[in-house]
Amino acid sequence: MSSELVKLRSIATAHAFRFLATLGLLNLIWEVAQIPLYTIWRDGTWGENVFAVAHCTVGDVLIAAFSATGTILLTGMQWPRNARASLIFIGYFIGISLSYTIFSEWLNVVVWKNWAYSAMMPVVPPLDTGLFPVLQWIIVPIMASWLTLRK
Repeated sequence: MSSELVKLRSIATAHAFRFLATLGLLNLIWEVAQIPLYTIWRDGTWGENVFAVAHCTVGDVLIAAFSATGTILLTGMQWPRNARASLIFIGYFIGISLSYTIFSEWLNVVVWKNWAYSAMMPVVPPLDTGLFPVLQWIIVPIMASWLTLRK
């Protein structure tokens, strides 16, 4: 393996970990802010709310890790060093993570009824997915990318 390829992989790996760590922290903040939009906020205990935030944040990190892996496989390793590749990376990342989130919210809210939205949560037709989970997977990755790429 050439030294340039080793260096490129090292940069990409370090950037991916910074990106995922930043994304994890931002998702934790988002989950705390959006929990009043779910019925557990009103119906659950303090402990159940803390567990829900922790559970959802871990899920967000897993969604991000799988989305980042898929995106890197699709786009290559130039993304942390090349501005155009970084835009392509974030576009693919948002597409993958947002697709999964819309499916998961629909499955858990509409089909399985694992959780429910409060009356305060606006929904996006046709699957009645909560607006804030959709916005989360657009806004948070852009913020995380900007925070990890700025110099």
